Amino acid sequence: MFRARPAGVPASEAAQDAQPVEAPRRQRRREATGVGVFGQGVGLLVRVVQLVVSVVVLIIIAGILLVVLKANPANSIVSEVHSWARWLAGPFDGMFSFHSANVAIAVNWGIAAIVYLCVGGLIARLLGRSYR
Repeated sequence: MFRARPAGVPASEAAQDAQPVEAPRRQRRREATGVGVFGQGVGLLVRVVQLVVSVVVLIIIAGILLVVLKANPANSIVSEVHSWARWLAGPFDGMFSFHSANVAIAVNWGIAAIVYLCVGGLIARLLGRSYR
């Protein structure tokens, strides 16, 4: 916290000029809130939850776009993304029925994406509050 004594200056002279060095803003904030190793670990967990939720929502949205835009189902990438999206949105399939299958998939899977986003955001927010 104190400045180092310059070389060649006696300790008695350096002690008179010893001014505390200001800590960086991040360190002051961490010390002021009492966030230690546990808080940093929870912060990392919050970011991981947000990342997982983002990836899940992106997969579902990509699946919706591939169905609505009528991508070639014989393509291996299209079929994999579609199968992942179908598995992730499985509980929401058949929630609403429409005349068009594409509209039904877009609405049902869109609801699944919104639910995943809301629940994941709620979990991340609750975890974030637990260490403050």
